[in-house]
Amino acid sequence: MDVFVIGSTGRVATSLIGQLTADGHTVRAAARQPENVVKHDGVVPVTFDLHASVEEMQELMAGVDAVLFVAGSRGRDLLQTDAFGAVKTMQATESLGIKRYVLLSSLYALEPDKWSHPNLSKIMDYNVAKFFADNYLVTNTKLDYTIVQPGALSEKEGTGMITVTEDAYGSIAIEDVASVLAKSLSTPETIGKVIKIVEGTTPIQKALEDL
Repeated sequence: MDVFVIGSTGRVATSLIGQLTADGHTVRAAARQPENVVKHDGVVPVTFDLHASVEEMQELMAGVDAVLFVAGSRGRDLLQTDAFGAVKTMQATESLGIKRYVLLSSLYALEPDKWSHPNLSKIMDYNVAKFFADNYLVTNTKLDYTIVQPGALSEKEGTGMITVTEDAYGSIAIEDVASVLAKSLSTPETIGKVIKIVEGTTPIQKALEDL
């Protein structure tokens, strides 16, 4: 697959791009600072700004097989990056006739009643932004979407194991989040699903196939 990765200089994206190329995909690595994109064979850095218009995004995204959105402003630009920036990429994807779209989100972003939990209350504004992006993808597009909602991101080494949860909180290694995103591309059981994940004991591929 030719995959368009948005937010390609972040922690998750750096691991994700390595896994995608190892799986044989080619990557258009989109970022505001493409010079900082990790270097692998099959990776082409692309200058990409989430403040741009949908039409400008279309020009850069044309011809790919799938789009993965892993960008994040770390609280500095929630409306234009994490919320509306994401929505514009969905609109561009759909208008180009690209069907597959995978979105990195936040645990329980579509469930505001859980945001007061101590694990989530400190990122309330982030979850508000992700709520609008996630909800738009589910209700306002016909894309073959997957939304991955991980617990708190951890820098520790990945285990290749996760728990898909409906009522748990916890952390998960960045490497394992990237693996879930990468494997979702070729796992049809993930299409149309919101996948909440924390560290666990089930191999990632099996957990995705069992959805």
